[in-house]
Formats: sequence, structure tokens, C-alpha cells
Amino acid sequence: MSEVTAGLPADFFWGVATSAYQIEGAHDEDGRTPSIWDTFARRPGAVANGENGDVACDHYHRMPADVALIASLGVDKYRFSVSWPRVQPGGRGPVNPKGIDFYSRLVDELLEQGVDPWLTLYHWDLPQELEDAGGWPHRDTAHRFAEYAGLVHDALGDRVPTWTTLNEPWCSAMLGYDTGRHAPGRRDFDEAMRAVHHLLLGHGLAVRELRSRGAGSSGITLNMGVHTPASDDPRDVDAARRADGLGTRIYLDPLVHGRYPEDVLADIAARGASIPVQPGDLEIISAPLDVLGVNYYTSHVLKAADDPAVPEVVSQGAPVTAMGWEIVPEGLTSLLVRLQQDYGVPMVITENGAAFDDLDVSDGYVADADRVEYLAAHISAVAAAVRDGADVRGYLAWSLMDNFEWGYGYAKRFGIVRVDYETQVRTVKQSGRWYRDLITGSRGTTARP
Repeated sequence: MSEVTAGLPADFFWGVATSAYQIEGAHDEDGRTPSIWDTFARRPGAVANGENGDVACDHYHRMPADVALIASLGVDKYRFSVSWPRVQPGGRGPVNPKGIDFYSRLVDELLEQGVDPWLTLYHWDLPQELEDAGGWPHRDTAHRFAEYAGLVHDALGDRVPTWTTLNEPWCSAMLGYDTGRHAPGRRDFDEAMRAVHHLLLGHGLAVRELRSRGAGSSGITLNMGVHTPASDDPRDVDAARRADGLGTRIYLDPLVHGRYPEDVLADIAARGASIPVQPGDLEIISAPLDVLGVNYYTSHVLKAADDPAVPEVVSQGAPVTAMGWEIVPEGLTSLLVRLQQDYGVPMVITENGAAFDDLDVSDGYVADADRVEYLAAHISAVAAAVRDGADVRGYLAWSLMDNFEWGYGYAKRFGIVRVDYETQVRTVKQSGRWYRDLITGSRGTTARP
């Protein structure tokens, strides 16, 4: 065991992660209908350089080779998402046989290669027809999501041990319906708050469907960080409280404790919005979690601004990634320890990684020492949290490969495998080789051939 992994339990597991729209391509093949990201990416100015996920990494056609690549990294698990409009075109009606067959073949390939599939039901690709009917601010979308979850489990539940309902509902609600930076590009805070509740309700209803069918482990993935006030000034303290409320507690308090935080509800009401809770909703939402997925990239120091809802982010003087995000691994330790103390749910790091420009590419070698350093620091931060009592079971690196990075198009590379978008050639980067060696070293075994 290396210094990086010191303190991690012997059964700690390792993996990599992707999402459907970011890698699959084949946007209109075999019955798949448009998602909100297909539509949004075609809106002028929505995505850098007018790019989209029509082809992406062409994973839909290259899946067997990609699975072999995954296995060559020595990982235990592969977290992927299912494209809702590929499996259930339009978000209603029966399963699409060709669509679900792709994921059935993917699961079989993974199992044959000794890699456990970790399935995420929703990574932001809402069928456009459901958005046209109201989207996540509309209560019926939660029920449509539960129906879709049941269809996927009926097809794959015999082979998939771990199920995540939603990936980062904060992004779906706030970036999609409040700031408009993500699909579907709406800008209405009240609609965003309605979306928050219906995403959580959809999670709870989906968990109920999965468990009624005998699903194994099920949970949700949230993106979180630490929000620290820039000073002891009450306004700065309040700015950090607000950010934590809308970033963390508005999700985890109902999920774990069956209630929304009173201070957050008051903040929302002061902005003319509300959470549309109906009788029985919180009981559904708070079904016990088998696992909480934690996505972590950075943390922030906040200073109050004229608008209490939009604080100023104060630089900590740390190095930044290509996204402009400060590198704050100690924030991950603090976050995990806090989550353990406040919520006590078993955790897995379901995403952690960094975009860098990867300019040093020659003779089949991609030097990305900056990404190696980032991963090492954050895995060490996880180990420190475990030593401090956090129940963290595994770590999944983001991302397996460079891909469509949402509003940034293809300009930002998060992969530990490089993708040449012109040729679709994959090249394991220095970071991918390092990660493989870390995994095999943590087991005291040799790398897979």
C-alpha cells in the first residue's frame, strides 16, 4: 500500500465513470429520440463552438473495445449512465428493444471482463418530449422517471448490483432551470425549486420501484463542496450558510432526515419561490440510502455581495484546473467527515478528477503529471477522511476518457484516457497508467494483461 492509500480498508474498491450523452454518440440511431441536451446543444451560443454529442466518443459503436480498455486499467467497477430516450423513446411507453440491448451487451461485456457494472439511471438527458410537457418542474416527470427505472431494472436487474437514481440533481435543477447554463436552458428560480423537489421525489419513487423488484444496492449521487465564510462578518457567515443550504442540505436533509431545512425554506420564500411538497412526499424521498455517491471537484470561500443569493467567490490562492476551479483536496476530507457526522450514510466517491489541457502528446504517450498530482492528492484526502471515521467504500475517477463536456463542448479534457476526436483513437495517459499501478499496488497484485 502506498502513502496515497494509507488507511483505506482492504475491501476499498476502485473504478472509472462516464455518462451516456458525453460518450455514446449515435444520437438518432436504433430508435433513440432527442434529449434536452440534443435540443440545447443546437441553440446558438449554448455550447462552445456550436458542438454537440451527436458523435461524441462513438462509444455506442466501439463499446466492446472500450470495455477491454476499462478492464486493462485493473478497476473493480465501471459507472455508466443509461440514456433515457434511447431506452424509452419520448419518456413514455414500452422499452425500446434495440436501445436496451446496447446496455445489456455492455453489462455482459463488463461481467465477462471481471468488472462490476454501476448503473446511473439519469445523467441529465431528459427526453425532450417530457421537457415539452413541463420537465422536472412538473410533478408527473417524477412518476415517468420511476416507470423508466422499472423498465431498466426489468431488463438488467439480474446482472447489475448497484443502482444510482440521479446524478447531481443540483446541476439539473439550478443550471438547467435557474441559471440556464445547462439544458433545458430555463431561467426561473421558482421552477428550479419545483425541479429540486420533483427530482428528489423521482429518486424516491424510483428506489421504491427498484426495491420492489429486488434491486441490490441503490442510492443517489450529489455534487458537493465545502463553503467557508471569508471572514467572521455575519454577512459572510450567512453567505456560506446559504450556499451550503442550496448546495447540500436541501438534498440531504429530505433524503436522510425526511425534512427540508427551515432556514433554506425561508431563504427560498424570501425569493418568491416554494417547495411544492404534498402529503407523503417526504416519506417517499427519505427511503434509506444504501450508498451516497459524492462528486467532488473544488470548494469555495465566500464573501457576501449586494445580492445575498449571489455571493462573491474569494480566491484561496490555490492552483486551478483548466476549468478555473481551485484545487482544494483538503476540502474533500472536510466534506466527507462532515457528511459522516451529519448524515451517517455509507459513501463512495462517484466522481473526482480534473480538466487539464494535456498539451504534451507525442509517440503514443500523453504526459499529464498535473492530473496525476490532482488524483493523488484527492485520493490521499479520501484516505485521511477514512482515518477520521468517514465510511467511504470506494473511489471512481472522472473520467474514463475525454468527452463532450457539456457547455464547454470538447475543449475541456477530464479523461485518464485521451480521445483523438478526429480518429477516435484512445490513448491511456500518464494518469491512467498511474491509476492502474496505484490500484494494483493497493492489492499487492500485478496489473491485468
